[in-house]
Amino acid sequence: MAISVFDLFKIGIGPSSSHTVGPMRAARLFAQALERDGFLTATAAVTCELYGSLGATGKGHGSDVAVMLGLMDYAPDTVDVAAVAGLIKDVRAHQALALLGRQCIVFKEKEHLLMYRREALAEHPNGMKFSAHDASGKLLKQAKYLSVGGGFVVTAGSSNEAVLSEYQKVPYPFTSGDALLAICQQQQLSISAVMWANERTWRSEDEIRAGLHNIWRVMRECVQRGLSTEGILPGPFKVQRRAPLLAAQLRARAEQALADPLSVLDWVNVYAFAVNEENAAGGRVVTAPTNGAAGVIAAVLHYCDRFVLNHNGRAQREETQDAVNDFLMSAAAVGILYKRNASISGAEVGCQGEVGVACSMAAAGLAAVLGGSPEQIENAAEIGMEHNLGLTCDPVGGLVQIPCIERNAMGAVKAINAARMALAGNGNHVVSLDKVIKTMRDTGADMKTKYKETSRGGLAVNIVEC
Repeated sequence: MAISVFDLFKIGIGPSSSHTVGPMRAARLFAQALERDGFLTATAAVTCELYGSLGATGKGHGSDVAVMLGLMDYAPDTVDVAAVAGLIKDVRAHQALALLGRQCIVFKEKEHLLMYRREALAEHPNGMKFSAHDASGKLLKQAKYLSVGGGFVVTAGSSNEAVLSEYQKVPYPFTSGDALLAICQQQQLSISAVMWANERTWRSEDEIRAGLHNIWRVMRECVQRGLSTEGILPGPFKVQRRAPLLAAQLRARAEQALADPLSVLDWVNVYAFAVNEENAAGGRVVTAPTNGAAGVIAAVLHYCDRFVLNHNGRAQREETQDAVNDFLMSAAAVGILYKRNASISGAEVGCQGEVGVACSMAAAGLAAVLGGSPEQIENAAEIGMEHNLGLTCDPVGGLVQIPCIERNAMGAVKAINAARMALAGNGNHVVSLDKVIKTMRDTGADMKTKYKETSRGGLAVNIVEC
């Protein structure tokens, strides 16, 4: 499977990559398919059925809103977040929407957006079925899509020949951590350099740099919004945004912090809180590799930017961007291995596939920036996942708030420690990254369904909602 760094780091909206970004993209794909196949003008109604985890927690994850936006031709990376509430209010008021922005169709949520809490498609826990009918009720087109984590969407039953063909084009194909390390050794390249070479298969050097710069810009803007936006997160629990208050407290006792060697971790927590509170509020985030885990890599990268790298002078600022690029490329190389050999979907393997993978990726990225060898970077990634094995996905109330926000902060701190532990060694270790990825996959397969983003187990059933 050929996966780009820009597949793993996508710009979207909260609160969930699999439950918000994925359904939005799927709905848009279906609407575009109707136009491509000549059915758009004849379509009078579209029904969307959500199955498995999407049906169980889709309401709390904004899947309903995402489907409506997608049908109207809005994309996760470009939709105006501030306009979303008004767009959905209009659809609900008129019980109609503009398919692809121009074909008016009837859309009554109770009839045309169905969530099956205890039914799942055979292909994947996050399944969707779209059906288009004409004015007489005749079925025009039907398609099933799978939201497989991180905003990735595949058409059920589709061929993977195109993906395999793309994989053959890259100069340094790798499907395992061992293969990646062998390439680095044989070619005398860093992990980041291997990723750069493969990325040039699809984009120019300038396009890659611009894309990475944009990802980092959106991460920074997300943190700043999170640090400056006060209030209550949506949902019945009335969760207070903590990032602004915590940041203010840290600034107020800046001198005292000099005596506390662990005060930097307070800032790591704040960065993670800021991102995931923005995500929970439906704001703009970078899927890294999922929305539910978006705060881990962003927080570690901010830690690296603020506390590790030097910003004095233009030349050093340019070096900083180069370091950010190395971080993202090295992290993406690790993310590719999880995506290919296991899963980054909480509905498939639990939160070890979201916060666990993000922790592993962030540890690799930080180790790379700190000068780690390919072997030390691989070790950092392994440590990051080894101590997230078995992590369940049990969002309380189906919302990406409790325990998700704090869990991102914990994942970020673990990533920093994993990188430091790996750099203290020489890269030799007993458990390889490949072995821990296989273990994560097997653990996810053994995990009961109620612990996989259904809100039917764990904390989700031990917290009274009202």
